[in-house]
Amino acid sequence: MSGLPADFAIRLLRRPEEPAAVADWMAQSEPWLTLQRDRATCLKLLLTPGRELHGATAAGRVIGVLALDLHGVLNGYIATLAVHLDWRGRGVGARLMQFAEERIQRQSPNVFLCVSSFNTAAQQFYHRRGYELVGRLRNFVVPGHDELLMRKTGPPWSAFAASSFAGDG
Repeated sequence: MSGLPADFAIRLLRRPEEPAAVADWMAQSEPWLTLQRDRATCLKLLLTPGRELHGATAAGRVIGVLALDLHGVLNGYIATLAVHLDWRGRGVGARLMQFAEERIQRQSPNVFLCVSSFNTAAQQFYHRRGYELVGRLRNFVVPGHDELLMRKTGPPWSAFAASSFAGDG
């Protein structure tokens, strides 16, 4: 059962104070502590040009965040998924993932993400959602910890592209 309130919503974050508030709580929790990501670095990750930044909101505040890269080689990359510590385990992450997958799959059959090797709870969460390990980036962010590249895939690109253009006549 989801522990989400009736006013739960996911929307684009447009107000400048919202990413700053998210960066505050990200920098004070895992996995960003182990990854040595301070507030300024978290804010920079959220505000990378070209990313779509969505927030999960409840009770008038942002309780989760999702940053998507929708261009380039890994078209459909979940760059950041974060849930405020007080809201973890209540369905916020699952709803953000559902939103991300639906958004990405409008333009790509593949959803990519990286998860830290020490973050076993997140790995299990992604495996339950159908993600598979496709690569390991050794010592990618900090020494002693790898980033695991994961993918959830739909049809091959050729079939996806054919279905995407089927109505263009």
